[in-house]
Amino acid sequence: MRPSRGAVVGTHVVLSIATFLFLAPILYALAKSTQDLGTSVSTSLSIGDQFAINARAAMDRFGLGRMMVNTVFVTAMVTLGKTVLSLAAATAFVYFRFPMQGVAFALVLFTLMMPTEALIRALYDLVGSLGMLNSYEGLILPFMASATGTFLFRQHFLRIPRDLVEAAQVDGVGPFRFLRSFLVPLSWNIIGASAVIDVVYMWNMYLWPRWAVTDPDVMMVQVGLVRLLSEQQVNHYGIIMAGAVITMIPPLLVFMLLQERFTRGFALSGDK
Repeated sequence: MRPSRGAVVGTHVVLSIATFLFLAPILYALAKSTQDLGTSVSTSLSIGDQFAINARAAMDRFGLGRMMVNTVFVTAMVTLGKTVLSLAAATAFVYFRFPMQGVAFALVLFTLMMPTEALIRALYDLVGSLGMLNSYEGLILPFMASATGTFLFRQHFLRIPRDLVEAAQVDGVGPFRFLRSFLVPLSWNIIGASAVIDVVYMWNMYLWPRWAVTDPDVMMVQVGLVRLLSEQQVNHYGIIMAGAVITMIPPLLVFMLLQERFTRGFALSGDK
């Protein structure tokens, strides 16, 4: 039965309002990023012509450009490491048998319930004892393992027919070749979905980079945005919002490039 015209109109109205409320902060930031100092501290939402000037000030004068380079590097390394380790761990849980396998997987899932904030002090002491504070290693290595990625890949591998595994074993295909030649080509949608999650998570991370790094040459972009507020004698919200707008672009581009794989990776159908 087709929905009535009133129901269709009502649905579109509700969705339009929800979309506007979601986009309102972004539209506000875009408007303020184009304004000069005097206008940016007012309630005006007029569109100015200062975006390029504000963006240049944020990137060069306050070092946001260097911090974006740092964040791109750290995010790329963590995403790559998480993908490789998650693939390897899921392969072990699905295609190998070892003692206390169920307990090991339960412990992996248990880490999903432990937020980084709860471990921040112990993680800080551990990384400090290894001499990795104020370094890329201290930002990358603690987040190379992913319980979420392991779970996604494991569930995906369980849906792959066992006949394929048995045929590969008959042909003498070893574990690493099976992973490289069979599992990876069958998992691009899951890899894309996992990559989007990892990129957004690392790009928006603030607490750990704030604790682990004080050197501006290694600092990440979310910490840099907060520094924009503290390092100005008079807050120029045009510069702050221009910096915020620029930092939204990389994860947005990643999501746009991987949107189809992200959607398919979480699809409930068998088309993976």
